[in-house]
Amino acid sequence: MSARAPMPRSFISMLVCLVLAGCDALPGRPDAASREVPPARVMAFDVLYRRNCAGCHGADGRLGAARPLNDPVYLALVPADRLRRIIAKGVTATSMPAFGASAGGDLTEAQIDALVRGMLARWARPDAVKGLALPPYEVGPPSSGAASAQGASVYASACARCHGRDGNGGPKAGSIVDPSYLALVSDQSLRTTVIAGRPDLGKPDWRDDVPGQPLTPQQISDLVAWLAAHRRPVPGRPAAGRDAERSRP
Repeated sequence: MSARAPMPRSFISMLVCLVLAGCDALPGRPDAASREVPPARVMAFDVLYRRNCAGCHGADGRLGAARPLNDPVYLALVPADRLRRIIAKGVTATSMPAFGASAGGDLTEAQIDALVRGMLARWARPDAVKGLALPPYEVGPPSSGAASAQGASVYASACARCHGRDGNGGPKAGSIVDPSYLALVSDQSLRTTVIAGRPDLGKPDWRDDVPGQPLTPQQISDLVAWLAAHRRPVPGRPAAGRDAERSRP
């Protein structure tokens, strides 16, 4: 009996390719579109926001435990590079962690840029502040004696009707001089709240603290100094004042 001739190599190669191609069609094998994307390569705003921000700032940027990001006044006030810095480095002595990989977090610089661009594209509304001169974002120096005089005067006219005469709570809002609260927020956070308000809590922005009389930049600085002067040491908590990181949103 004669020996069987070996199969041509080209035929064997073709069979291997057919078998491998058929593996992709096996039942239960996910297609390319449904395969898991490595975390560092996720660039979709919806996914990044849901995984990293929604737990504190709310599913749609509102109604979370932290400041709403879906706020056109806030987004017009805070420079984009500061938003990136806040996300990347967090804010010392507050509950805002660092998300940037360079600071121990999980997000790349490209992902942080995608978050900032997404917030601005979806939630910024230039028409909401069109024609307005926004007060400076950064904490400014108070007037001389602001903590006892100028700042107290601004508080009495702009805040007391909601937070009470001495800041310990009133008919519409709670204490704003509580040591635990002041230990958790920086001077910049206080300033941002005075300017942009907290629409989720019914707190008006700087234009309506005194109806018809927007607060001036100096009044805002004096008010922040008056509030910060009420800080008291809280055991177990680091101070969050002017000497701490001042990039709180």
